Amino acid sequence: MTVLIRAIENTDRTSWDALYASYAEFYQVEQTAQMRGAVWEWLMDSAHEVNAFVAVVDGELVGLAHYRQFARPLAAGLGGFLDDLFVSPNARGLKVGDALIAAIKVEARNRSWGIVRWITADDNYRARGVYDQLAKRTSWVTYDMDVEG
Repeated sequence: MTVLIRAIENTDRTSWDALYASYAEFYQVEQTAQMRGAVWEWLMDSAHEVNAFVAVVDGELVGLAHYRQFARPLAAGLGGFLDDLFVSPNARGLKVGDALIAAIKVEARNRSWGIVRWITADDNYRARGVYDQLAKRTSWVTYDMDVEG
């Protein structure tokens, strides 16, 4: 079974929408069709910072990876941030996540990024098993500040 990784295309909307909704459900994040529509518009806008790769197996979208560039002032360089990575449960074990991350690594080299960074939930053991083989876990702690409250 061959895994094809490619840039997202306009014709991927329906399949991408289902995958992204499943991703939000996995992380127990409330997400509406309107929210997914906004993200889709970002992905289709070449001037927007967010980009995506998708994974295709036997003509079916089975994975997605959203990524973007960020400035690294302390390093006086650029990096890439992997925002979202999701593989359909029926495609797990096919190394789809590995292939999506490999595509991001190639993109990082092409854009002269010094690093690719991402976060995941502490209890996401299956994904962390993959990530531990592909990248170095850092000692940094992440904080989220609510700007509304």
